[in-house]
Amino acid sequence: MNPINGSTTPAPASLTRQGQTALSGKPSIQRSTPTSRITGVVALAVVVALGLAPWWAGRANLRLFGEFYTFLALAGLWNLLGGFAGLVSVGQQAFVGFGGYVLFALAILAGASPLLSIAIAGVLGVVVALPMAKLLFRLQGAYFTIGTWVAAEVFRLGFSQFASLGGGSGTSLPAGIVTGVASSREMREWLIYWIALALLTLTFAFIVLLLRSRTGLALTAIRDSEVASESLGVDIQRIKLAVYAAVAGLTSMVGALIFLQKLRISPEAAFSVNDWTAYVIFMVVIGGIGSIEGPLVGALVFFALRETLANLGSFYLLVLGAIAIAVMLKTPRGLWGYFEQRFGVSLVPIRRRVVT
Repeated sequence: MNPINGSTTPAPASLTRQGQTALSGKPSIQRSTPTSRITGVVALAVVVALGLAPWWAGRANLRLFGEFYTFLALAGLWNLLGGFAGLVSVGQQAFVGFGGYVLFALAILAGASPLLSIAIAGVLGVVVALPMAKLLFRLQGAYFTIGTWVAAEVFRLGFSQFASLGGGSGTSLPAGIVTGVASSREMREWLIYWIALALLTLTFAFIVLLLRSRTGLALTAIRDSEVASESLGVDIQRIKLAVYAAVAGLTSMVGALIFLQKLRISPEAAFSVNDWTAYVIFMVVIGGIGSIEGPLVGALVFFALRETLANLGSFYLLVLGAIAIAVMLKTPRGLWGYFEQRFGVSLVPIRRRVVT
């Protein structure tokens, strides 16, 4: 009997061995695909090319690239919370402003290096997020979302009371501290650009590694059903707390870098819900919430629209709103979600596949 097709004709020895191997092979879990491996190589080449941008891009382009990196990092972090953990927040500006104010406080009041202050802002962001999350996690659904916005307003009102940091009108970094970052203005801009690129790379590496781990699997299970996850032994509060604190720390670092680029800070600018949350949510929703590629697509669309329509004033905001509504009605999974569903292509797959 032929073990391959069940006929009485003897099968070739090579085919027989292959059939026995397939039948005896153990199933394995895989996430990578040939497309994702090519994507990894291309991404590494792009990062190297962008690292060399100071030698081939002009000063204006470097500033634009640096701003793009910070917004993309914020979009990726919000997507981790809202798209994968189910923690929809409209108060992430709390940590953007907190990181900026920590940098200014350490640089002005303690004389610390602004570059060192970025790392310290990340650590303090985690410390502040832990008790804050304990309180916010008592709220569910829309109440949690509103609670994050209220917490951000508390941050804004609190930092506006610090007269040493300019109070409600804000303050600027002293010239001596700014010149201490690097010997020349050109080198200072290059250094800030490289930090922005490194922080973006760190952010997305963290997101991908987290989502490919067992913690990431538990995180998406929590998003889909907390009751089912808890019945399977998932420690819901511990995982949500760890992810929220990690996102807060990275967001604080990005916020510190943003205001190092701007060289001036004020409560209204630091805790702006429009700049640091509304635009970020727009990028994620347009690109594709719950995917790694979505924030990148959304950020590219947002910056393309901003560079071409920003001079139109309020009409620019109307266009953004109209595009957001159209995308949500036509393809709720966003532009990348539609592309992935239509062509079955995933550049950075995180779902597990059973392969025999």
